[in-house]
Amino acid sequence: MGVLSDKEIRKLKGMIEPFSEEQVREGVISYGLSSYGYDIRIAPEFKIFTNVNNVIIDPKGFVGGEFVDFEGDVCIIPPNSFALGRSIEYIKMPRDLLAICLGKSSYARCGIIVNVTPLEPEWEGHITIEISNTTPLPAKIYANEGIAQLIFLKANEVCEVSYKDKHGKYQGQKGITLPRV
Repeated sequence: MGVLSDKEIRKLKGMIEPFSEEQVREGVISYGLSSYGYDIRIAPEFKIFTNVNNVIIDPKGFVGGEFVDFEGDVCIIPPNSFALGRSIEYIKMPRDLLAICLGKSSYARCGIIVNVTPLEPEWEGHITIEISNTTPLPAKIYANEGIAQLIFLKANEVCEVSYKDKHGKYQGQKGITLPRV
């Protein structure tokens, strides 16, 4: 396996829509093509976790009363809390690539952590992004700006069974997708 360069990623731009050919940085948390990856943006729709309804989080029985829906340019995540968002970009992974989604350091340096998640060969959809505020203070998330970076790894051989072949439960997801069993 090897990491793809910006030149190699540029050739694959049909797999990321919309695609920014250069890194946009002026006055925003950066997004777009970088040296060895692609910085994705967070859409202006969020699900902010709350304990208002005194529910227990259960990945096998996720009901939906665990969060409040919010749309806007700035999302405030309460102290020691969590929110879900989604990428603006729709991703279509080729069969010979794996991507790893990592949080941006501008947020990490503020105690805001994006969960590391893999994008398997032939997976496609909007990325559901898990954002944790690990601080005792409210935290701002800026919609339509960078939230995470995708690092692309090219396999030496094409995988035998892709995410699409397995009929993965998150295949083709649009919007923020809640846990499924």
